Amino acid sequence: MLFHRFKQKSGAALLLLLSACGLTTRCAMPGPIDDTAFETLYAIPLPPPSAHLKTYHLGHSLVGKDMPVMLAQLAGDGHSFNSQLGWGANLREHWEPDIPVKGFDSENTHPEFRDPHEALESGEYDAVVLTETVEIRDSIKYQDSQEYLRRWAKAAWEGNPKTRVYLYETWHNLDDKEGWLTRIDRDLGLYWEAEILRRTLAHEDITRPIYMIPGGQVMAAFTRRVEAAGGIGPIKDRADLFKDTIHFNDYGAYLMALTHYAVLYGRSPVGLPHALNKANGTPAADPGPEAARAMQETVWQVVTTYSPSGVAGG
Repeated sequence: MLFHRFKQKSGAALLLLLSACGLTTRCAMPGPIDDTAFETLYAIPLPPPSAHLKTYHLGHSLVGKDMPVMLAQLAGDGHSFNSQLGWGANLREHWEPDIPVKGFDSENTHPEFRDPHEALESGEYDAVVLTETVEIRDSIKYQDSQEYLRRWAKAAWEGNPKTRVYLYETWHNLDDKEGWLTRIDRDLGLYWEAEILRRTLAHEDITRPIYMIPGGQVMAAFTRRVEAAGGIGPIKDRADLFKDTIHFNDYGAYLMALTHYAVLYGRSPVGLPHALNKANGTPAADPGPEAARAMQETVWQVVTTYSPSGVAGG
């Protein structure tokens, strides 16, 4: 009888522990590396690649089908990519074979689709770009974002030790009750860095930097520039970068393609073309020379003043 009561109490305690840990490895996760260690890790920028890149994009609709195609056009002949996407798909869904990737059949009907495990095992990629789904707080709490960033980064390096691994920071809904710009300003350090990146870097088996593509920061900086100017070209305010409250339109896709180009290639995007095609081969909406130039300048200013991008300033 005593043993039975002990088992009942132990079982209840275990259930409480699992609930507190979110049924993941959160109880065993390391604390984030401190400010000094973080700053030291990114003190020396990456050298720009000497050739065109082969990239892999793993994510969801804030990557999309059009943005990587635009990036390839900006980089020029020789750049290639593959991807796996989903609808709000998180890093855990993409990793675990028994968890369905929402929207898989719809989002991966394109010639650049490639299974991520097979792709990274091949060792063919110069850069691997990962992102997490938003609401970012829910992904951290329930999907163990830092652990799955760790797993994907390790898989990339096991396939090719020279692969550069990136975490693409995104944004929330324009109508977020806490404020869209407020959340972008706050969430980078509070969630993307402290809860995901810095905890991932604290693992003993992560021995090199994971770099950041500051997509949300670029969105915020360009929005502030546009709205302060009362509009630039066809873009009058933040809504003109989106087709709904969170998914970018052609202008927003172009802005994110510029951001990826600047970070992955370590080069200024100023002067790059702005009349591009979408994934289906049709022309994307052209922001025109004035807005394109403002986008390009904003991207370069953001990525060169944010050391985790790995891009040298100046």
